[in-house]
Amino acid sequence: MVDAFIRLVCPECNKEWQDNPAELQSLRSNFSCPDCHATRRLTEFMRTERDLEAVKQFQ
Repeated sequence: MVDAFIRLVCPECNKEWQDNPAELQSLRSNFSCPDCHATRRLTEFMRTERDLEAVKQFQ
């Protein structure tokens, strides 16, 4: 089984990281950066449109 991942970037501090899309909250929910704790919609942390589509497949 291949593990899926998406790339995230904080719009405030520009921290980049990867996460499993199956473990993320709903796209419309609030999400917080693990470094600076900026809180925004999860979609605002997606690096690319491809990452957004990957999360949609798991929701």
